[in-house]
Amino acid sequence: MRFSTLSLAVLLLAAPLAQAQTAPAQSAAKKPADSAPAAASSVPDRVDLDDVRNFSRVYEIVRQAYVEPVDNKTIMKAAISGMLSGLDPHSEYLDKDGLAELNEDTTGQYGGLGIEVLQVDGTLRIIAPIDDTPASRAGIKPGDTIVKIDGKVVDPENIDDMFKALRGDAGSKVTLTILHEKSDKPIDMPLVREKISVTSVKTREIEPGYAYIRLSQFQDDTAPDLEKKLGELIRKNGPQKGAILDLRSNPGGLLTAAVGVSDDFLNSGTIVTTRGRLQDSNLSFEAHSGDLLNGAPMVVLVDNGTASAAEIVAGALKDNRRALIVGRRTFGKGVVQTVLPLDNDHAVKITTARYYTPNGTSIQAEGIKPDIALADLAVNKADSAAVLVSSEADLPNHLANEDTKLGKDIDNDGSAENAKLATQDYALSQALNVLKGLALNRSPAVAPVPAAPSKH
Repeated sequence: MRFSTLSLAVLLLAAPLAQAQTAPAQSAAKKPADSAPAAASSVPDRVDLDDVRNFSRVYEIVRQAYVEPVDNKTIMKAAISGMLSGLDPHSEYLDKDGLAELNEDTTGQYGGLGIEVLQVDGTLRIIAPIDDTPASRAGIKPGDTIVKIDGKVVDPENIDDMFKALRGDAGSKVTLTILHEKSDKPIDMPLVREKISVTSVKTREIEPGYAYIRLSQFQDDTAPDLEKKLGELIRKNGPQKGAILDLRSNPGGLLTAAVGVSDDFLNSGTIVTTRGRLQDSNLSFEAHSGDLLNGAPMVVLVDNGTASAAEIVAGALKDNRRALIVGRRTFGKGVVQTVLPLDNDHAVKITTARYYTPNGTSIQAEGIKPDIALADLAVNKADSAAVLVSSEADLPNHLANEDTKLGKDIDNDGSAENAKLATQDYALSQALNVLKGLALNRSPAVAPVPAAPSKH
């Protein structure tokens, strides 16, 4: 299945486009819809007759000379698909099955492996594995390439078949031959498909007073689910000193979900703007009062698998100076797709706009540069001999601290917990250290406990 071009796309679902958004367009004066674009030449861009003749000749050559008979409907479908795929990696022709897959992706329920895949130069490139799925448990990483599926080599001639082969009924088996990034030796990974029901929001306290929020993708219910779960955490544990928003390996999803999540942490300011050739593609989304964390400092964790809608959130929080971005440069998908129906069973998903972060920056093919960059590292506990004397308390006949009489554990300085987190997730441990520093600089204040907040 074409996970990436479905799930990764920032979709403006429904037609007409103006009805798919709740925010008004805030753009310069626009030409009427039936007028030529400003960049168009004064000479009409007519179809060259030689191009028409060449198309007809190729069409007949395929019908007469291809090794196997091909019916007209198949040739026309291939021609339409080729026209769209030649524009960019995200535009495509959707038949009945494609529309069904699109609906499954936006609701987060389908049968498959749980991977977001993008077609790159005739290969299948992993954008991100989804949390708690066969792909993530097998160790598939962002940047990996699928070389074979069940022994069949992936090449530009069978890309569509390869996409379909990734999906299947729960319990069915498939073997992916994976080439890890920075490796030259493919490995076989036997996997069992599952019914993927992606819960896009998880929350917990990583330490007392510090919230950890994991968003795995952006679905229809992501923003309200975030409001519910974070509200429950705060009511249970009290106001938080700060929060980590983990967007690593988040391939994106719906534009409306990204706007809703950004709005949940902002009181004001622009979230994102979109600009395209159509008047309805020029939109601006503004934040409303109501920060779920009441201004507590935030750190957003990102990596090279953070894409599309996830980059909208990271850009909104960064440009509004609401959060520090920590990690690796993001993927760089800064374009918006619109689904335009042709009939009940067919549609075109086509790139209609670029999106821009609040300060007017396009991240297309560039990504978001983190405020604090982290290398892709892992930490291992060092082997070292035991230290006999490491503090005053180890010296013979030392005077005891009076606090020990009160039952306080003066040996527990938190370093053991920090070391454990660092060996498990280096980037997360560094983000927590940054967050603690931000919290120390914040003037003390008692924040009210929110009561089931909702902006939607």
